[in-house]
Amino acid sequence: TRETVLNEIEWWARDFEKSPVFWLNGLAGTGKSTIAQTVSERVFADGLLGASFFCSRDFEDRSDIHLIFPTLAFQLAHKYPTFRSVLVPLLRSNPDIVHESLMSQMEELIVEPLKSADVWTVIVIDALDECKDEEPSSAILSVLGRFVEQIPKVKFFITGRPEPRINAGFRLPLLVDSTNVFILHDVHPSLINSDIRLFLKHELSEVARRHRLERWPSDEHIDLLCCRAGGLFVYAVATVRFLDSRIHLPKRRLEVIVNLPECTAHEGKTRFNPKSKTTLDLLYTSILKVAFSEDEEDMEVDCKVRSTIGAVVLVVNPLPPSGIAELTGLDPNEVTQFLMLLQSLLAFDEDSSRPVKPFHKSFPDFITDPSRCTDTRFWVSPKVLHLELAMNCLRVMNDGLERNLLSLPDYALNSEVEDLEARTDDRISDALRYACRSWHSHLTKTEGDVADVIPLLRVFLEEKFLAWLEVVSVLGAVGGAIVALERLIPWVHEELLDIARDYSHFVATFFEPISVSATHIYHSALELSPLSSIVRRRY
Repeated sequence: TRETVLNEIEWWARDFEKSPVFWLNGLAGTGKSTIAQTVSERVFADGLLGASFFCSRDFEDRSDIHLIFPTLAFQLAHKYPTFRSVLVPLLRSNPDIVHESLMSQMEELIVEPLKSADVWTVIVIDALDECKDEEPSSAILSVLGRFVEQIPKVKFFITGRPEPRINAGFRLPLLVDSTNVFILHDVHPSLINSDIRLFLKHELSEVARRHRLERWPSDEHIDLLCCRAGGLFVYAVATVRFLDSRIHLPKRRLEVIVNLPECTAHEGKTRFNPKSKTTLDLLYTSILKVAFSEDEEDMEVDCKVRSTIGAVVLVVNPLPPSGIAELTGLDPNEVTQFLMLLQSLLAFDEDSSRPVKPFHKSFPDFITDPSRCTDTRFWVSPKVLHLELAMNCLRVMNDGLERNLLSLPDYALNSEVEDLEARTDDRISDALRYACRSWHSHLTKTEGDVADVIPLLRVFLEEKFLAWLEVVSVLGAVGGAIVALERLIPWVHEELLDIARDYSHFVATFFEPISVSATHIYHSALELSPLSSIVRRRY
């Protein structure tokens, strides 16, 4: 599928007389990342792929805008010896360059080595809109515009939704004339429908073969599904995943989709084909209702389902089923059952310890938006669930942290402990690891009534703080710990001042010396473990 689009991109990638930047602009569900993956494979086969970065808000490191240029530089150094010969001495002379501004990163890690390397190459950046960026115009695109003319032998293939800051970035004077823009959702509906039809026929024939179904589905069913997809490949993919159930009969599930009410309500809602009769939102709602029958409504079960979904769509980094169960405090078998029922919406393998993720980012967008997910049984309120996740993180840490959890020798360098990785895997569960790294991310996103979190936070700060520093040290996450403390102080002043003034004062006086001396903590904690004696001596 998408041969017309792919051929145009390939033609651009091979012709270095054409614009150095290509923006594949498309709304959610139009197939940008799949195209980016195929483009990467094709230019790799041609020997032109220098580096790639696939942004994803599902992972903390892949949504960090400051990791894009260092990652690209690392890959380019592997690919081109001449690039490596320039980059390595630079890193030796200035190892902190990876922590400097994007401007400095681009110039020193990418531009200068590429000038010396003098190679023809293509760099792919997918889903740029999924990186955290506070600038009104994309910071990456602003920097790229300043340097792109200095490296004429390098091409940048970038995909992203047409969000305001991405639009503004590509409209910058330094970049606008250097960019070829292809708008996926402006492709003629007949071409998109032809591709979706081809995809549905191929995938559903495989479903029929596995379930030993003859003459299924009919051409009329394919026509209807194609029409209802409305130009959204993600709709077609979600439909196939829903029909391909190991428990339910595909014919019965197809009837559910066929009998969906016609709707032209709202985006998710996006309908590129004006003849489209239904929406992605209706499909997601129907899948949820089939998974959790309205005849079996139970407020306690609904609450557990929301907690499970929240632990998939709101976490900073995805967790495996066992980690979700421990973090939420739910029974592991119950969590696995919920995830199995939601299998058509999630990347989940019940026989695996791999992390569980939404199969597409449109599902978190839907499930956290009350104007789209109108069934309150399933709507995941970020405000409520972030507070719940924060409290769960604190509970897991308060229960699981103890001094010298890994039984390491006093004053030993982490690098001197030969079996450090084995000890870490054995004694620090996925949930505890996640809680130690990410508790502050959830806590600082809570609003309103946060009184219930105070007792848990007090125990953590008064009794578990030093043990937490030990764990983040062996996890190599001390830099993140400094960020956690720096973010916590203003949150405490803003959210807790009126609730517990004495407690707020305690936290502020406890943390401010640490915040002021963050650099000292960082260098001490980075290598030395356990840290209890160090922290006690200094503070």
